[in-house]
Amino acid sequence: MTKRGVLIVVSGPSGVGKDSVLRMYMPGKTCVKLSISSTTRIPRQGEVDGEHYNFVSREVFEGMIARHEMLEYAEYAGNYYGTPKKWVEDTLASGKHVILEVELIGALKIRALTPEAVFVFLMPPSLKALEDRLIGRGTETIASIDKRMKAARNEILHAGAYDYIVVNHTLQESCEMLDVIINAAALRTSHQKDIIGEVINHA
Repeated sequence: MTKRGVLIVVSGPSGVGKDSVLRMYMPGKTCVKLSISSTTRIPRQGEVDGEHYNFVSREVFEGMIARHEMLEYAEYAGNYYGTPKKWVEDTLASGKHVILEVELIGALKIRALTPEAVFVFLMPPSLKALEDRLIGRGTETIASIDKRMKAARNEILHAGAYDYIVVNHTLQESCEMLDVIINAAALRTSHQKDIIGEVINHA
């Protein structure tokens, strides 16, 4: 019987480096899949449907909500973002681990629905370091950065609701820590109860 995969939920404030960490971590990880969110927003330049997001119409997304097909979803700036439930469930059932990169609100919804999931909060070394990263992007206005910093403070205050905190000093170190967390999660007693019966029955 195929052992079920582990659901790993990764969150952190805007600018902390979630995308960068996962881009470095994922190549070569045959047992780990990165979930692709669905959204109703228009693709940005360079974004590919089915790779960066699943781009759908508002009508399609709201139909998925009505049919309870979303694991979590939220609306930001007039657009829906969410995680299709079926793909996640099918992938976990196949024995693959699934990483979801979601915001705080989505993570808390998943925590309530899927308590066996593992929750990882990617933390900046300091608020000053986070602000410097946002400024360094060169794509944000001062007002936008101030708004993101206020949101970041609120998100960091909720970090205690997560199972693990990874401070993103360097991408390499964060990737190594994420790998340790995933491997340890797969070995939890709650995830391996079936092995007890297997050993006893084959004594």
